[in-house]
Amino acid sequence: MDTSVYFKKSELIPAVVQHYETKEVLMVGFVSEEALKLTLSSGKAWFFSRSRNKLWMKGETSGNVLKIVEIRSDCDDDTLLYVVSPAGPVCHTGNNSCFFKILKER
Repeated sequence: MDTSVYFKKSELIPAVVQHYETKEVLMVGFVSEEALKLTLSSGKAWFFSRSRNKLWMKGETSGNVLKIVEIRSDCDDDTLLYVVSPAGPVCHTGNNSCFFKILKER
C-alpha cells in the first residue's frame, strides 16, 4: 500500500480514534508515515508524539493497546479514522476516553 498519498500536505496528520462497538471517540493523535506503516504492519495503533518528537505505540507502557479493526481516510486524504478495540482505558487519566471534560451542554 502506498501510504505517501496521506502525507502530501503535511508530515503529520491527525488520527481520530473511535471504539468499534460504541462508536465513542476515544482520542486524537498525530500520525507520521512511519507510524502509519507500523500500524498497518502490527495491527496496533502507533502515533508520533509531537512533544517527545518520537514514535510511540499506544499502550506500550500501560498495556492498554489499541487493536486496529479498520482504518478509514477522510475525503481529502489528510485525516485518518482508526476504528479500534481498546485493551483498557485510553486516556492517561484512567478514563475510557480523553474527551470527558464538558465545556458546554445543551
